[in-house]
Amino acid sequence: MTLSDGITRLRDYVTLWQLTEDGKPFYTHSSCLQRVYYGNRLAMLKIPLSAEERRGSRLMIGWNGQGAAQVLKQDHDAILLEYLSGEQSLLEMAIGGQDDRATRIICQVTNRLHAQQIPSYSGLVSLPEWFKSLSLAVKSQSGIFSRAESIACRLFSQPQDTRILHGDIHHGNILDAGERGWLAIDPKGLSGERGFDFANIFCNPRADIATNPQRFSRRLEIVSETANIECNRLLAWIISWSALSAAWFIEDGENPETPLAVARLALDELRDRDF
Repeated sequence: MTLSDGITRLRDYVTLWQLTEDGKPFYTHSSCLQRVYYGNRLAMLKIPLSAEERRGSRLMIGWNGQGAAQVLKQDHDAILLEYLSGEQSLLEMAIGGQDDRATRIICQVTNRLHAQQIPSYSGLVSLPEWFKSLSLAVKSQSGIFSRAESIACRLFSQPQDTRILHGDIHHGNILDAGERGWLAIDPKGLSGERGFDFANIFCNPRADIATNPQRFSRRLEIVSETANIECNRLLAWIISWSALSAAWFIEDGENPETPLAVARLALDELRDRDF
């Protein structure tokens, strides 16, 4: 779907669902969005432009507001989401001296998503498929990418506790919903071992936090305890995910140093452990 098609569909659904616009539409590389009123309730109208976002929309419907923003209306791939307008921010917590609290909240929300008993559906992307860019990076890069691919392949060959996964857990995708607590948005719709969903926490929300050795070690303790994942297994996922993230950075012509630095921290920790 093109951006022009997405804009047209936004307008169509504003009319169809009798919504009241609250500001102008805005766009990401993968979605068209507009804040609206659904009766007296503030909401977000979303038209996905990519297969990835369409998978995510179906997953939001499956979660039914349990650990994720509630889907108020849906038609094909168009969804109307409750607007999460709480005053707290996990980003602000993390940079403001409350990183332990932010990390625990992220883990608790992710645990809640993983606990949902929702019917599986076709179209979920498996983790080996999601990691294709890492395999490609090994052909042009060396060192840490090869090590990370080896670790990822071992994880894929011996999966533990497989679930439907959010796929993009980080500080900006878990929002304050006031009385409803903290809720997730923008899933990718993956399937695989649940440990994967916790790895991206370590690359966020900023380089100075993510690459701080003391902060990394503290997060490792908190995530391992709160998510109930063995440290060595978690470290393996952090290495794999960080290298994949770096591969994507390289594909986009951006600097991969932050995820690579996180991968190095995890490798240093893993060297003294059995995996």
